[in-house]
Amino acid sequence: MKVLRRYFISDDLDDLDVVEEQLESAGVSTPQIHVLTAHDAELDHHEHLHRVQSFMKKDIVHSTLIGAVVGVCGFVLVLAVARFFGWTQTAVGWVPFVFLAVVVLGFCTWEGGLFGIQEPNYHFARFEKAIKDGKHILCVDLEHDQEVILDGVLKSHPKLDPAGSESLHQHWVIEFQKRVPRFFKQTWP
Repeated sequence: MKVLRRYFISDDLDDLDVVEEQLESAGVSTPQIHVLTAHDAELDHHEHLHRVQSFMKKDIVHSTLIGAVVGVCGFVLVLAVARFFGWTQTAVGWVPFVFLAVVVLGFCTWEGGLFGIQEPNYHFARFEKAIKDGKHILCVDLEHDQEVILDGVLKSHPKLDPAGSESLHQHWVIEFQKRVPRFFKQTWP
């Protein structure tokens, strides 16, 4: 199931706190709402605001996946070259070439992740100027039936500037974030 992520820009954390409180009381869960800002310490003074985790501010996941795709291509290339030149027909057989292919796959994946640590998340890169200017970005992940809730809340907050939307395949991530705290509360009350 696809999720719609909507972005809004604001310069007022108090207003964003009220927006998040209204969304949560209307049925949008806490893991679906995040604030991206350069002033993370100020978010601690607002009860309802939840920051984008520092891990998600970087492009680690996206770059690691790209590195893995390159690694799979390298994996196949190593095995194809070994087979094409007949090196697998020698006494050593396939074992060293399979091992080399696995190393190439792992190295490319690892390098992709290291590259991603240095880059901002590609979803948030377009907001770098606004963040440097002291603005705050509200990210709301919505399921299809929740768009009406957001539209109702936005009517009473004209200071929020719409900054775009995108379709994501993260429904399972949101469900995971909802269930983990519930699991711990039920397991260790």
